[in-house]
Amino acid sequence: MLSPSLAQEIAGDTSAVIGFNVLITDAEGMVIGSGDSSRVGTFHEASVEVIRTQEPAAHSASQAHRLRGVRPGVTLPLVTDGRAVGTVGITGTPAQVRRFGLLVKRQTEILLRESVMLRSRLLAERAAEKLFADIASYDPQVVEGDFLLFRAAELGFDLRLPRVAVAFEVTVAEPGGRRHGGAPTRDMALVRSELLRTVREVFADPQDIVATTAPGRLGVLHRLRADRATASLTADCRRVADLIAAQNSLTARAGIGGPADSVGALHDSYQDACDALRLTARWAGGSAGRPTTRAAGDGLVHPIADLRIQQLLAAVGQPARGRLLAVTAADLRVQPDWTVLRDTIIAWCEGGFNLVRAAEALHVHRNTVVYRMQKIEQFTSRSLRDHRATMALYLACLSDELGGAPKLPARPGEVADDQPSRPGRTG
Repeated sequence: MLSPSLAQEIAGDTSAVIGFNVLITDAEGMVIGSGDSSRVGTFHEASVEVIRTQEPAAHSASQAHRLRGVRPGVTLPLVTDGRAVGTVGITGTPAQVRRFGLLVKRQTEILLRESVMLRSRLLAERAAEKLFADIASYDPQVVEGDFLLFRAAELGFDLRLPRVAVAFEVTVAEPGGRRHGGAPTRDMALVRSELLRTVREVFADPQDIVATTAPGRLGVLHRLRADRATASLTADCRRVADLIAAQNSLTARAGIGGPADSVGALHDSYQDACDALRLTARWAGGSAGRPTTRAAGDGLVHPIADLRIQQLLAAVGQPARGRLLAVTAADLRVQPDWTVLRDTIIAWCEGGFNLVRAAEALHVHRNTVVYRMQKIEQFTSRSLRDHRATMALYLACLSDELGGAPKLPARPGEVADDQPSRPGRTG
């Protein structure tokens, strides 16, 4: 229980402070730490009786001479949970070192308990990460769900309780608000423990399973309670993002999966949460041409419930999305203000075909929306009041956001224009 490395560190530091040699033995009386390194690995006979009785002992020069590996001084038991796990000895005249004995004993026991707690916490974290990874990659053809239920129960988690998966993505912001792309940086490894602590501060239910899933990625299998509204989960995710944003120029986004009450459903919920992050990656932080007030999230938190259509479109593959985009919106897509028109169509549909809500989502005047809609109808030869045709156009616009077709080159000299066209102008 008392590691030699910890014992040597404690003995060396304490010896330097009090000016007398301190040695530490294990439960067998073997010296595993000493200010005098030559004594490490030797047998300290006096420790055997001290461990047996759990009572301190003092030895004069003549008494120490009769015991193997013992020098004058005091020896005290190190006790944790009522069991002696070793001893701590201080070399010197008993009358001189006795006054240090209780202090050194208590300090060593405190450090020992902290070490045990740290090791226990690290082991628990690793076990939780392994459980999380097995749920994330769960395949009923390879592993039985009951086996994961049993493993989780050993760790104190009941996977049959209603839960929802949350995936957090943490990135390091560059100067000017830009973010690193590509492979995660070393900074993520350095702040791993701090990120885990931050997430656990918010998701503090004993049944919440929190783990790192990859560099810059954390996951939560959050227990759902009947007395808490769904909105509270979104608020918790925003709180985590805000806390992380206050640390070392980090930014965080969250994807929220669907409710689950079985191993298989938890697997799907976590995959949904990851899909929510992936589908909204291009909008993170309010990327150009994309409103951040849409139903899919506020730039920080993205529930999969608001992204089911995008998820379905992503599943059909890029070739199918490209064909839909080419057939439905080809004439619009060649316009210089295509992204503006695309966002207008999306806001119109997601606003329930309501002019006021669409204008609010786009942060423009309603007359601007009217003009854009007229322009769209001019190029598509279809009324945006024809909801069936408009929904097809809406799906095409979402497909473009997902990468439905190659980008077309901009025409030289063309710029986006939201103003009504002058007579004889077609734009």
